[in-house]
Amino acid sequence: MAITAGIKGEKKFIVSEDMLASRVGSGLVNVFATPSMIAGIENTAAMSVQPELEEGKTTVGIAITVSHVAATPLGMEVRIETELTETAPNGKVMTFKVTCYDEAGLIGEGTHQRAIVDRARFEARANAKGAK
Repeated sequence: MAITAGIKGEKKFIVSEDMLASRVGSGLVNVFATPSMIAGIENTAAMSVQPELEEGKTTVGIAITVSHVAATPLGMEVRIETELTETAPNGKVMTFKVTCYDEAGLIGEGTHQRAIVDRARFEARANAKGAK
């Protein structure tokens, strides 16, 4: 089953202490961290297409290009929007347009790619690397 462009995702949350740059190790400031924004983007995109996938399949992030253009303080709401814009001809790689906002406006934007994988096989291959 081919997944077609147009699927949208949205996630809203309040910036908590564990999402701050000073906490995740990406800087010394007490503002929403870029790694936290990226994790939110990946989660929003993944959850938007998961219901369309066959049993046993999931997606993994393979590329992300985003700008983080404005700081967001502790306690402010963030909204992440994703839209599937393209699925590769092989049906395995999806490209998303991503946009992030806080209560004051745009804080980040870019693109994100995810690949469809068989979850059990993917995890088995990863675990086999650690067994060597």
